[in-house]
Amino acid sequence: MPRLKRTVVLTVLVICSSVFLLFQLYYYRTYVSKQPGPHILSQTGHLTANDVQWQTVKKFLALSQRFRLPLFLADTAVLTLLSQDALRRHDRMVREPHCSFLCTGRPAMSFALNANLWKLDSTFLSAAEQKGFELLEIRGQDPRLASLDTLSGEEIPLHLLLRLHGYVIQVVFLYERTGNYLWHGPLRLRASTDRNFAPFRMLDYGRHAGALDRPELVLTVVDGLDVRIPRNISHFILEQRHAHFLECRHREARNFLQLYPDDSSPEAVDFRRKVKSLLHLTARILTHLGVPFWLSSGTCLGWFRQCGVISYSRDVDVGIFIVDYRSDIISAFRDAGLALKHKFGKVEDSLELSFLSEDVKLDIFFFYEEGDLLWNGGTQAKSGRKFKYVFPRFSLCWTELLELKVRVPCETLDYVRANYGETWNVPVRSWDWKSSPSNVQENGMWPPAEWEQLIQVY
Repeated sequence: MPRLKRTVVLTVLVICSSVFLLFQLYYYRTYVSKQPGPHILSQTGHLTANDVQWQTVKKFLALSQRFRLPLFLADTAVLTLLSQDALRRHDRMVREPHCSFLCTGRPAMSFALNANLWKLDSTFLSAAEQKGFELLEIRGQDPRLASLDTLSGEEIPLHLLLRLHGYVIQVVFLYERTGNYLWHGPLRLRASTDRNFAPFRMLDYGRHAGALDRPELVLTVVDGLDVRIPRNISHFILEQRHAHFLECRHREARNFLQLYPDDSSPEAVDFRRKVKSLLHLTARILTHLGVPFWLSSGTCLGWFRQCGVISYSRDVDVGIFIVDYRSDIISAFRDAGLALKHKFGKVEDSLELSFLSEDVKLDIFFFYEEGDLLWNGGTQAKSGRKFKYVFPRFSLCWTELLELKVRVPCETLDYVRANYGETWNVPVRSWDWKSSPSNVQENGMWPPAEWEQLIQVY
């Protein structure tokens, strides 16, 4: 009898083991593509969180390829692993053979798509739901229509979130703007949106609008899956970190221009044309040198107040952090056909450059750190008097002016208030740079013995 019981027990165990094995085989055949690819079961034979993540990404990419959507990988965590430096480190610390890069341990992954190529939205979404994905589409107003007096009210897709087994795929839609760059919108949740649908605070995109250059893409294989990635990964990651974009305040600008109509005289129109040409040239020169700059003083005020140029200002103002100064800036502008009008100060103190293009002056102000403040200098050529203009610390964001992607202080209102006071929204045609700014301070005098070197007028 004991022998019979042992036989029964062994038989039951064999049957149970066989059933469990058959279940694993069924799961593998049902949820894993029959196409060649990496083995997705862990060494223990059980699905891990990384298995689910890789499986979800694989199913999503297969669906995208079916609809010929040219998505590219825009996830900063994955791209960091794929960067050349990380690859060398990665060779020494591979975590899982089948999912070494895509399985980052994060609960979401980001892809991007040129919105012009999003033409099969309804059929793609239906197919995704049939595959088991839960969907959340975030839409918003088209900023390219914001300058119009009346909007059609039609919204455009900004983000698409797909969730499967608790893992989220984020698709960011990139829109072409007139400044020859790509724009993506913020991710704003409506009151009725399920806040638990995705880890919104952990997503790479959506905290704010962003601007990116068009990346050159290459098709490669990552963890056995065909996927497009930026050719220059390091540049893309750096650009994404500093992509914050500020839209021009079109509604406020329209209100301002109703009170103070823009000058439409031939001279003013010609001035705006010259400013656009000079600003584009400045951007090309400084971008080639790798020197970041931003709109400053009256040029920044014109963008912030009226989404344009102050026609009576007669110049273009830009700012550069002194740590980004390069000794070949002057020669680069001269080689581009601009004449050096004056050079005041020195790299260590109150440096200022001024160039002339036709009859429009370009002023380049260099900014210095001083505790919690930033300041740029000014010099009166005839007396050697020094001035400084003090600003609260600021970071830089992208915007668009005159069909150019260009930087401005993110804290624009604080920046403008510091320079122009609380009445910045009222035009002032009579302006004395030594006394009119709210943030101007006397800063001593240059020693007369150094004037020849520090006060150069051409």
